[in-house]
Amino acid sequence: MLPFVLVTTLFFLWGIPNNLNDILIRQFMKSFEINRLQAGLVQSAFYMGYFLLALPAAQLMQRAGYKAGILVGLCLYGTGCILFWPAAIIGQYWFFLMALFVIASGLAFLETASSPFIAQLGPAETAAQRLNLSQAFNPLGCITAVLVGARFIFSGVELNQAQVAAMEAAGTYQSYLRSETLRVVVPYIVLGTVVLFWAVLIARTPFPHVGLDDSPKSAAGEQGPSLFKRKHFMLAVLAQFLYVGAQVGTWSYLITYAQAYTGVAERRAGYLLTGALVAFTVGRFISTSILRYVPAARLLCAYAVINAAICTAAVLRPGWLGVGCLIAASFFMSMMFPTIFALGIKGLGAQTKTGGAAIVMAIVGGAVLTLVMGKIADACGLALAYVVPAACFAGIALYAWLGADSKVEEPAS
Repeated sequence: MLPFVLVTTLFFLWGIPNNLNDILIRQFMKSFEINRLQAGLVQSAFYMGYFLLALPAAQLMQRAGYKAGILVGLCLYGTGCILFWPAAIIGQYWFFLMALFVIASGLAFLETASSPFIAQLGPAETAAQRLNLSQAFNPLGCITAVLVGARFIFSGVELNQAQVAAMEAAGTYQSYLRSETLRVVVPYIVLGTVVLFWAVLIARTPFPHVGLDDSPKSAAGEQGPSLFKRKHFMLAVLAQFLYVGAQVGTWSYLITYAQAYTGVAERRAGYLLTGALVAFTVGRFISTSILRYVPAARLLCAYAVINAAICTAAVLRPGWLGVGCLIAASFFMSMMFPTIFALGIKGLGAQTKTGGAAIVMAIVGGAVLTLVMGKIADACGLALAYVVPAACFAGIALYAWLGADSKVEEPAS
């Protein structure tokens, strides 16, 4: 029970930096005077860490187990947070991107280890329900991140062109930009300290031997068909790519969407994002209960169809209706990541760690599709950019309807 609780808490801890990114995008647009596409590099640097480090994480855990992977992940995560201090002192955008890459590298280890660990703690038939329960604590971290970011990172000072010109004439504008940059330091230093403390707790806790892929027999060689020949697994990787791209894109631009089409101030827009995360949290707990009675793939399909329609409405009717649609979409996104993950690794046996790592690598969708949304937003308007998540949810619905059956073990044609 103690390892279960400690690992479940990790879902909370990695939710914080994921959603602080949404705050950073808006903050860096202000403090570094960059456009949406350039600010989208926050997500690109972050999710490239996932993409590049997930397989090394799996290889480490093949040899040393889940606990070793979790400890490495926590150390990288904490170190990346501490790097925000020198990044702010130097005042260079690229340094912040490097720190975010280090944080995400740590999260790649944590997610590659934690989700399979929880999934393999009990019967395979209830893995989706068990993962949804642990993942329910992830949006609590997301909510914490947005509340902290809106309160301690956003200053509430938004200058118009006349005020900027006046400050430039007085020679105070650069000092103002520097003060805005420094506002990100304290939240990340506190977060890094907590993360490194949690690493000490886990280091002192015995972990159980979990999963077929930890056995000596499995260490000598994987059994069964190649992962590339498992149709349900390969489609799960694609579905996860689409899902993370849709989720990250929806939340990354929600603050600027609300400001652009409703005229609210940045702090109030930040609280609207908090509302979306509350909906996500409620959806996670409700969906965990529904999964006791409804097959995971069927519920995933229904939620994805609803979200495709909701995001289309946000494109066609920007304004308060569109904001409401995007908040509602968060409720239906809630069960997608853990459900796709559980369906994807089901039946992989000795290949579970490698398969889990590949699904975690698909998180790079958050980097790729957020940039696509930024490019569309700069060229055609932010509302139209939400065509991207709408298309992603349509793809997830097709996956859930046609390709999520883990009984399909024949080579993919």
